[in-house]
Amino acid sequence: MTVANMTDYLDDLRAFSVSQEEPQWMLDLRIQMLEKIEDLDLPFIERVKINRWPLLDVTRPEHIVSEGNLNAFNILDEAKDNGMVIQYGQTTVMEQLPMDLTEQGVIFTDIFTAMREHSELVKEAYMQYAVKADEDKMTAFHAAFMNSGLFLYVPKNVVIEEPLEAIFIQDSTRTQNFVKHVLVLAETNSEFSYVEKFYTHGEEKNTANIIVEVVAKPGAKIKFSAVDQLGKETTTYFNRRGHLLKDATIDWALGIMNDGDVVADFDSDLIGEGSHSEVKVVAISTGSQIQGIDTRVTNYGRHSIGHILQHGVIRDKATLTFNGIGHIIKGAKGADAQQESRVLMLSDKARGDANPILLIDENDVTAGHAASVGRVDPEEMYYLMSRGIAKIEAERLVIRGFLGSVISAIPVKTVRDELVNVIEGKLTK
Repeated sequence: MTVANMTDYLDDLRAFSVSQEEPQWMLDLRIQMLEKIEDLDLPFIERVKINRWPLLDVTRPEHIVSEGNLNAFNILDEAKDNGMVIQYGQTTVMEQLPMDLTEQGVIFTDIFTAMREHSELVKEAYMQYAVKADEDKMTAFHAAFMNSGLFLYVPKNVVIEEPLEAIFIQDSTRTQNFVKHVLVLAETNSEFSYVEKFYTHGEEKNTANIIVEVVAKPGAKIKFSAVDQLGKETTTYFNRRGHLLKDATIDWALGIMNDGDVVADFDSDLIGEGSHSEVKVVAISTGSQIQGIDTRVTNYGRHSIGHILQHGVIRDKATLTFNGIGHIIKGAKGADAQQESRVLMLSDKARGDANPILLIDENDVTAGHAASVGRVDPEEMYYLMSRGIAKIEAERLVIRGFLGSVISAIPVKTVRDELVNVIEGKLTK
C-alpha cells in the first residue's frame, strides 16, 4: 500500500498505540502526521532521485513479536557489564544498565517503556528539536508508523566511562516496515559514548525508516558511533541529527556498510555559542546498490565549529554520492565550517560524486572545502606489485590507506576495530 491509501490505516494505528499503552500525545502526533503525509514533499538529496524508491510502501501497523537465532551475529558474545540494549524487530531481547548508572538517573530502555514511565521527559524532545515531524514525507511517515525504538537519557553532570551500546536487528524473515526511532537526551555537562549497530536477518524485501535524534544541552559531550550493515533487500532512509546548545559537542563516527539502496541525512545544528560537531563518515558501495549521503552542518551559534570528513569506496556497478553542506547563518560570527569529501572508484562501471556546498551568510568566519573523485593510483599499484604483492592484495592495501585517515580519527577503539573488519569483509565479497 502506498501514500495515497495511508489513511486506511487509521484504525490499525489506534490499535497499535493501545497495544503499546502510548500516552495520548503520541497517538495525536501519529494521527496528525498520517493526515499530512500526502501533502508534504519528499526530502531533496542532491543528485539522488528517490521518488521511485519504495520508501513509502506500508505494511499493516501491528505489534509483532520476533523470535530468531541471534547466534549468527555473535551479539550475545559481545555482552559485557556496560549498558546494552538489543532489539530484534520490535522485540527487546536484552536490556541491561549498571546499578550505579540507574541510581544516578540514567535511562536506557525501549521507546515505548520510556513513554509509559517517563512520558513528559520523552515528550520534551521527541521530534521537537532535532527533527520536526512535518519536515517532509519521510519524517511524517516515520512519526505516523514508528514501531520500535530506544530512549537514552543522561542527567545533568553525569559522566559515563564505558560506552553504552545498542544493537538493532531488522527482522526480514517476514514482510514488515522497520521504523526505528532513537532519542538521545543529554542534560547539561553530561558526558558519555554511545555506539549503535544495525543488521538485517532474513531476505524478504523491506523498507527501513530510521531517525536518530541527539539533543545535547549546554556543555554536554557525546561520542556517537555507528556501524550500519542492513541487508541487500532493504531500501533505507536514514536521518541522524544533532541539536547542540551552548558549548555542547557531538563527535560523530559513522560507518555506512549496508548492502541495499540507502539515502542518508546526517545533520548537526550548532545552535549554541561555542557548540562543536565533528562528523566522520566511511562508506562502501558494492554490487548495483545506490547510496546517497547528505552530511550537513549548520552554524547558528557564534564561534561554533563544524567539520565534515567523509571518504567512500565504490566497486562493481554501484553508485555513491557524498553531499557535504556547510551553512553559516547570519549572526554566527567567528564560526568555522570545514569539509572534505573523497571518493575512490574501483570499477569503470562505478559512479561517484563528491559535492561540496558552502552557504555563508556572515563575514567574520572561517570556511573551506575539499572534494575529489578518482581511481586507484596506478603508480601506487605498480610500486606494491613490483615488490611481489599480488594485484588484489595491493588494491586492498591502497583502500585501507585511503579509508585509514578517517578511521584513525574515530575516537572509540572498538568501533575502529569493527569497521576495519567489516571493510575487509565488504572488499572480499
